[in-house]
Amino acid sequence: MLDGWVPWPQELAQRYRNEGYWQGRPLDRLLRDQAERAPERVALTDAEGNRWTYAELDAKADRTAAGLHRLGIGGGDRVVVQLPNTEAFVTVFFGLLRAGAVPVLTLPAHRESEIAHVAEVAGATAYVIPDTLDGFDHRELARAVRKSVPSLAHVLVTGEAAEFTALADVDADPVPLPAPDPADVAVLLLSGGTTGKPKLIPRTHDDYTYNVRASTEVCGFTSDTVYLVVLPTAHNFALACPGLLGTLMVGGTVVLSPTPSPEDAFELIEREKVTVTAVVPPIALLWLDAVEWEEADLSSLELLQVGGSKLGAQPAARVQPALGCQLQQVFGMAEGLLNYTRLDDGWDLVTETQGRPMSPADEIRVVDEDGADVPPGERGELLTRGPYTLRGYYRAPEHNARSFTPDGFYRTGDLVRVLPTGHLVVEGREKDQINRGGDKISAEELENHILAHPGVHDAAVVGMPDETMGERTCAYLVPREQAPTQRELGAFLTERGVAGYKLPDRVELIEAFPRTSVGKVDKKALGRRIAERLAAEGAGGAL
Repeated sequence: MLDGWVPWPQELAQRYRNEGYWQGRPLDRLLRDQAERAPERVALTDAEGNRWTYAELDAKADRTAAGLHRLGIGGGDRVVVQLPNTEAFVTVFFGLLRAGAVPVLTLPAHRESEIAHVAEVAGATAYVIPDTLDGFDHRELARAVRKSVPSLAHVLVTGEAAEFTALADVDADPVPLPAPDPADVAVLLLSGGTTGKPKLIPRTHDDYTYNVRASTEVCGFTSDTVYLVVLPTAHNFALACPGLLGTLMVGGTVVLSPTPSPEDAFELIEREKVTVTAVVPPIALLWLDAVEWEEADLSSLELLQVGGSKLGAQPAARVQPALGCQLQQVFGMAEGLLNYTRLDDGWDLVTETQGRPMSPADEIRVVDEDGADVPPGERGELLTRGPYTLRGYYRAPEHNARSFTPDGFYRTGDLVRVLPTGHLVVEGREKDQINRGGDKISAEELENHILAHPGVHDAAVVGMPDETMGERTCAYLVPREQAPTQRELGAFLTERGVAGYKLPDRVELIEAFPRTSVGKVDKKALGRRIAERLAAEGAGGAL
C-alpha cells in the first residue's frame, strides 16, 4: 500500500464494498473488459483521423507496461505525466496502471514552479512529456526540474528525446505483471491549490472506478456514445466525469481534440458525429457565439456538460437554442464529490442549479462559520464525505488537519444552498482561491511569487468579476520605490516558472491594505473595491 495517504476507516470501507459501490476491480480493467468484449470496435480517434480499436489500444497499453517494467518503473513508483490530448496520454496512463506505477497527472500549462513541487512531494521517479508543445520546449523544463528533484531517474519524451528516453522506445513484449490491490492508490490528481501550491489527491482503484461507473449511469453513456475531449485529458472533468474513462468503460468512442477552439472542436463534432462533450463556462460562451459564423454541422451533439465553475442562468438558457443539444450542469471537485443536473430535470433546475449529488452514499452538510448546520435552504459552507471523496491529501498532514473534520467530512470551501429537491446552488467560496474559467488559482501561491519582485513591498491577490471567465485575477501591490508594470510583472513571473493562466489580469497600486479587526488583509474590501472600479469604468469586468 502506498505510503503517505489516508485510507477510509476499515468499517466504512467494508460498508462500501458490501453495498456494491466498491467492486474490487483495478481501474485498468475498464479498458481490458471492452477489449475482450468488443475488440474491433473503435475506442479512440484523434484530430488527424488516426483510429485505434479496443484491441489495439489494450495491446499498446500492455506493451507500454512491459517497457516501463523493463526500465524498472512499477511497484508504487510515482510518475509525473504532462501530456496533451494524444493517444500517448491514454496508453501511458493505462501502461502505468498495469506496471503498478501511479500516474501523477499534471496539465500542459504547468511550468517549473508547479512541476518541481509536485514531483518533489510525490517522490516521483519519472516524468513523461512531449518534446515541444505550442512553441514551449518541455525538455528544457525537464532539465530544470531534474536539478531540484534528484529522485527523477527517467524522463520519457514523445517526439525528439534529446538526451532523454524516447517514449516510442518504452515498448516490449508483454510480460506477466502483478495486479494492483484495488484498495490502493491508482492515480494522484492535483488540487486547485487553495492554499500554497497544488496538493496531491489520492484516488484509489475502488473509488475512482466507482466515480467513473456511477457517472456513466447518471449521464446515460452507452456504447453509442461518441465523446469529444476538448479540455486537457488530465483534467478530472474530462477524464472521469464520465469523460474519457467513462466512454471506454461502456464501449463508446473517444475523440481527442488538440484545443477547445470552435475551429477544432466543431470540425471534429461534424466529422466524428460526436454526441457529448464537456467544457468550462468560458468555452461554452465562446461556442455560443461561434455558431453564428462557424458552418459545421453540430446536429449529432446531444449533450453539453458544463462545469469547472458556475455557469450563469442566462448563458445556460442559450445552450439548447444555439447548439441544439441538452445542457447538463456539473459541479464537483477532483477531491471527489460530483453533482449533476439529471437528464430528466426541469428547465429551471438545469439552468439555475449546479446539480445534485451523484451517489446515494454521498453525505453532505451545509454549515456556518462555527461549524453548525444551517437551516434548510440557507447558505453555508459545503462539507462532504462518501465512497469517492478523499479522506486526506497525499503527504499533507498539517493541511489535512484543517481540511477535514474529525469524523472525516471534507471542507470544500464552497458556499452553497440546498434546494428541497437536493440540488445545489453555488454562491461563492470560503477559501482564498480564484476560479478563472475553471482554472483554480491559489492567491497565496501567486502572492508569494509576486513578493519576490524587488519592486514589491507587499501583495494581495483577489478575484474580480468577469462576464466571460467568471473571475479574473487582480494583484494589489504596495510598491517599493518603483513598482513593476503589469507587463514587467508578467515577465518576471513567467521567468519564475509560473503558469500563464496564473499571471495577474490586472495590477492595482495601493499605499496600504485595508485590515480586519485582527490585523489580516481585508480581501473582501479589496474585492469590493475592484468590483466598484470596474463598474465605474463601465467595463463589466471584461478587460
